This record gives sequence, structure tokens and C-alpha cells, in this order.
Amino acid sequence: MTCSQAQSPFFVTLAHAARAALVLSAVLASQARAQSNAELAPRHNPVGRAQAALPKDVLQTLQKAQVPPSALSVLIAPLPNGNTSSNAQSRHLSHHAQVSVNPASVMKLFTTYAGLSLLGPDHVWRNRVYTDGPVRDGVLQGNLVVRGSGDPKLVVERLQELLAQVRAAGVREVRGDIVLDRSVFDVRERSEPFDDEPLRPYNVGPDGLLLNFKAVVYKFTPDAAGGRVHVRFEPPLAGFSAPTQLPLSQAPCSDWRRQLQADFSQPLQVRFAGRYPVSCGEREWPVAYPEPEAYAPRVMQALWQAAGGQLTGQVRYGARPASAKQLLESPSLPLSEIIKDINKFSNNVMAQQLYLTLSSELGAPGRLEASRLRLSQWWRQGFSGHEEPVLDNGSGLSRSERSTAQALTALLQAAHASPHARYFVDSLAVAGVDGTAARLKDRHPQSPVIGNAWLKTGSLRDVASVAGYVQGQSGQRYTLVAVLHHPNAQQARAVLDQLLEWTVRDMDSTTVSRRSRASRDRNAAQSGARR
Repeated sequence: MTCSQAQSPFFVTLAHAARAALVLSAVLASQARAQSNAELAPRHNPVGRAQAALPKDVLQTLQKAQVPPSALSVLIAPLPNGNTSSNAQSRHLSHHAQVSVNPASVMKLFTTYAGLSLLGPDHVWRNRVYTDGPVRDGVLQGNLVVRGSGDPKLVVERLQELLAQVRAAGVREVRGDIVLDRSVFDVRERSEPFDDEPLRPYNVGPDGLLLNFKAVVYKFTPDAAGGRVHVRFEPPLAGFSAPTQLPLSQAPCSDWRRQLQADFSQPLQVRFAGRYPVSCGEREWPVAYPEPEAYAPRVMQALWQAAGGQLTGQVRYGARPASAKQLLESPSLPLSEIIKDINKFSNNVMAQQLYLTLSSELGAPGRLEASRLRLSQWWRQGFSGHEEPVLDNGSGLSRSERSTAQALTALLQAAHASPHARYFVDSLAVAGVDGTAARLKDRHPQSPVIGNAWLKTGSLRDVASVAGYVQGQSGQRYTLVAVLHHPNAQQARAVLDQLLEWTVRDMDSTTVSRRSRASRDRNAAQSGARR
């Protein structure tokens, strides 16, 4: 997602907070003693002997966008033990690095690295199915209970596999209800969306039994010869309908969603009063379901029936009875894979699921306050001397989350030195190649940054940010954190690209040209040898 914005915090009672504090202090004290030194933050000051003057082109871009330099926080620092050329012009820049700002989705770096450190890259969420009654000849005389684990990526395909396993385990008909247990988290749906676009998928809230991100994906396939576009949607929802075809238009593809004149106000019936531009080709439109509480029951009922399952009762929310017996267990993807979606594609609800898991895996229901407490203690034990970040829901989808560029740099440098470095770096978007950083190639097709930076990007209405690792032309690798916080931040976004390129170009132009010629000569010689 390109937009990373904020959920209001949920209130917890003092009793809950007190119980969480007792559990967390005991567990974290034990973990702190066992934590590897390689996972602790570097004790040196990452600001060091950094220059304070911003590059000239950065200042020009800020001036053009009417953004004062004080609205930019930057810290660029070399990683230790880099293979640096003798001709390197090492990059080290600090500008307002100790100012606490809202870096938007860059805050996901705290959640994902804390997840790797506290849970481990092989951690999985275990979704379980229970029967509350006897099973005879494929018929369950009682309720089928599906207990969620907080799995961040229980998408349609995996849910279909889960229901196929239920049938393979001998349950083909439920003479009772299908009960959805999401008590692993203690959260509520937000009463109001973060912004004025409640149906954007980034506004979906966390859930102990999160199915398919609570979204409906509409797929449009034009038939030019027939003068219409075919419309499909997934996943199926019980009782839900949408048009199967619409007329085409010859209008430009710009703002094609608005041209459809969609009406999502009725949860069980979608209407499109407009036309679809044939020039758009095939497109998809993911939309958050307008009645989120009804989403999981409707999806579960539709998929169970589509799998050939029979149901005499209803699909409803409830708790697993103590008498229920486990029928099967279905693990999630490992955390090392989950964080790729969180960081590369800035998936907000997946980040919030992981954040809540930091407290739920201790045994009590996951709560935002308890997860804040656990991450706070983890930070103080591993990053003493660095200002503590302020977290709300762990996704950056918040107006209250804060960090300094210096604290983010400490985290990046610690992660790079940790046993989990490979998983953490692999989770970041590669500049100009994939994820939210892929568009850099469209903006600057010949940029030396392409393929040489591993980044987490962030965006709010008044924030543009980037943080991660950059490989210099000298062979030196750097950490880079840059945050614009100003009403004109989006107009000054080019500053982030300029800082990335300034960091990559850490050798004098003569040496770079000589290396390029030598590389071309080697390639030509190898090509000639093959001929």
C-alpha cells in the first residue's frame, strides 16, 4: 500500500495493564539475560562526525516545494566493517537527527525487527479447528469451532485448504453452528476510520480471526468485441451480489474507478452506474468490506458450502467451549515470510496483527497496551541510550507514533549485525525492483540507486519518509533514514531520491568512469571468448 496512516488507540483497563505488566516484566527479564549480544544496538553514537550541511540539490528541491530545511530529518551513517575503496568519499550526514517526528510506515521497522528478535524467524501462528459433539458417518452432531490465532495472512486459498482438511478429517456436515473464535486478541473495530476513505484496504483493523484482510477484490476484464467488461469478485460471501458485466467506454483510463460510479453503501449488493474504459485493459480494485463484523461469517459460510460442506445452523462468533476436542491444526506462513508483506508492500493490518502477537503469545489475549509495554521493555534492554520510539498500533497508521532518525538508525544498525539480518534485509523493498520502492525506476530509469538500496517507505498526508540500507559505489554499505514532515511533504518527495543517490555516489567520478570502462572491457572480452 502506498498510503500509511493511523488507527486510534484502543483503551484498556488499569487491571488489564497491571496484569500485562506483571507477566511481561517476568518474561522479558528472562529474555534479556539470554539475548545475544549481536542483537543489541551499537553503543557508539551513529551521528558521530557527520556533516550537517545538506547537499545543494536537496536544498534547491526543498526551496522549490516551499519546505524549510528544518522540516527534514536525516541521518546517513556507514555500517561498520564495510569494504571501502581507497577512492571513497564516505557519506555521513546528520540533520535534525534527534528530533522526534512521525515517520509514517517506517515505524513498521520497529514492529518487524522486534518480532524477529522476540518470536524468531520460524514463528508460526497456529489456526485450530475443534468439534463440540460426536462425528458419525461424516456428520458432526454439534458445533464446529474455528479458533483464530491472529494469523496475519489467512487468505482465501489458505482458508480453502483449511476447510478441505476439515472434510478430509471426516466432517462433511455440521448439524449445529460454525463458531468463529477470535478471542486471541482483545480489540474492537474502530468506530470511525482514520481518514475520509473508509473503504481503502489500509483502513482495515486487526482481528483474532482475520480472513483475507476483510477485503473484496473486484476484477474487470474487458471484452472489446462485445462492448462490455466482465466483472468478478472474490472471495465469495453468503448473500452478496455484484453486477457481472458493465458497458465499456472509449474514455481515457485516468481515474477509472471514479468513472465506474460505484455504490458500496449496501453491504449485500454493490452497484456500478458508470462505464469501464476499454483502454484500461484488465484491472483489479480491492475494497474494504463496508460491514467488517459480517465479513468473516459470510466468507466462511460461502466457502464451506462451495467446498461441498453442509450446515444446518448459522455461522457466528463465539468462544471455544472447554468440552470441544481439537480436530486439526493448520500453521501459518513463517514470520520470515510474513514480514516481507509487511515491509515490502507496507501492509498495515498485517503489521498490527504481528504487533498484537507480541503480547498474545505470552498466553493472555493480545492487547495494544500490552504490546506497547513489551516492545518498550525490549527497546530499553537492547537500545539503552537511544530515545524510545512512541508506538500506537505498530503499523505507522497513526498520528501519534513517533521516532527520531537516530533511534531508527540504531535499530537498522543493530538489525544488520544480528543473527536475523538476512531475514530483515530480505523483507525490505529493493529500490526500482519491487514493493513500494519499485516506482523509483519509473522516476529515474538510469538511477544508480536501482538494485542498490533496501528500503521501507512511508507516506501520510503531511509525511514522506524512507529508511533502510544503501550500497555505495565504493563497496561501503550505509544506513539511511530521511523523514519529511510538512504540509508540502509530498511536493518535496524528490528529496528522498536525491539523498539516496547522494549516498550511492560515494566515489569520485573519475574512479567510477574507470571502473565502468573496465567492466565493459571484461564483458566484451568474455563475449568474444564465447564466440
